[in-house]
Amino acid sequence: MRNDRETDLSGSLANRSVAVTGGTSGLGLALVRELLRRGARVAFVARSAERVEQVAREHSAHGIVGDVSKKDDIYPIAMQIVGRLGGLDVLINNASDLGPTPLVLLADTDCEDLERALATNLLGPFRLTKALLGALAASARDGRGAVVVNVSSDAATTPYPRWGAYGASKAALRHLSGTWNAELESEGIHFLSLDPGDMNTPMHAMAMPEADPASLKQPETAAHELAEAIAAALPRPSSYLGCPPPALVEGGTR
Repeated sequence: MRNDRETDLSGSLANRSVAVTGGTSGLGLALVRELLRRGARVAFVARSAERVEQVAREHSAHGIVGDVSKKDDIYPIAMQIVGRLGGLDVLINNASDLGPTPLVLLADTDCEDLERALATNLLGPFRLTKALLGALAASARDGRGAVVVNVSSDAATTPYPRWGAYGASKAALRHLSGTWNAELESEGIHFLSLDPGDMNTPMHAMAMPEADPASLKQPETAAHELAEAIAAALPRPSSYLGCPPPALVEGGTR
């Protein structure tokens, strides 16, 4: 049974406009479901038109086909997000790329694999956030608050062998999150760098095929935890009076 505080936080996502990248599998799909369950209006982005259509149909969410790693896709994605939701309160930069798969040592990593990880995990969130800052700032000015979540990893702080491309991109994203938060928090836009932990997802299976799925966190659990952190950073719907956001969350697992 939920406690009173959890119920209150859940309510702060009702009728919020939320965008999720990488929303057709793993943590992204779990986030779409969790946010809809809490009454949010959700738009999600993914590369596969077929999967986007399927998830949109099954969950009554706004599906957008696009690749955040491609510069030319960013503004069409941003325009569709704002157009379909009528604004934006929360952006969750969840889409990620491991780099080389199977994972290899840095000395064996092709430049193209590093570039792809950086394009997806760093440049994509930077470009999309920048394109949506106007909508987020408008939400903050209206007293609704605004939150950007950049999904992180303990590989951002711990140098694991064979995780170099992914870890470097996530480390840069973590620093970007902190800098943006320092620059924009006074304007009511809060940036959270959140590590969901080791999860039973297709991406984790590609990275560590030998891992026992039973030992991993379910993406639904991680989605619930991230939704709670987002809700805690938003003003309560009854008053839209601001409250301090939670500190950037570090640690945990990949």
